[in-house]
Amino acid sequence: MKTFGGPALFLDRSDINTDEIIPAKYLTEITKEDLKPYILEDLKLPGFDPKGPKTKSARVVVSRANFGCGSSREHAPWVFEVNGITAVIAESFARIFRQNMFNCGMAAIELPKADLDLIFSHAGDADAAMDIDIEAQSLTVSGGGKQKTFGFDLSPFDKALVLAGGWVDYADRNY
Repeated sequence: MKTFGGPALFLDRSDINTDEIIPAKYLTEITKEDLKPYILEDLKLPGFDPKGPKTKSARVVVSRANFGCGSSREHAPWVFEVNGITAVIAESFARIFRQNMFNCGMAAIELPKADLDLIFSHAGDADAAMDIDIEAQSLTVSGGGKQKTFGFDLSPFDKALVLAGGWVDYADRNY
């Protein structure tokens, strides 16, 4: 079974769009793997380096509201998938991006702003990480010698997609 969680990449901004996640000029690449080096290439945030070690080691992205807005393309979740990112945590998601995450077997976890603010208090911790339990619908953020657990909701179907490894694996098992 897939493990969810790991080192966290904090992107402290709302409305991060699919063009910032994977620029449109790369949508002609032939395989998902070909997208890998271009993750978050056009995202502009103070101090953020898309080629830096925090991006390369990240397994979880933490952001703000309306994550994945913009064009409805599967490439945005795919670039996370090929870079080993298993979950994105945000206050809200663009509908199509959110469903594409589940369809690819990754978790799109929505939390209230107050919980996200507490999680973002770990953004400066070099060891900031998440442990995500899809079955129990809980996540634990740790870093800087502190730890806090939060609950989250997934619909039964979205949870089944994630646990199956995505839509194709779910369909193979159930149809």
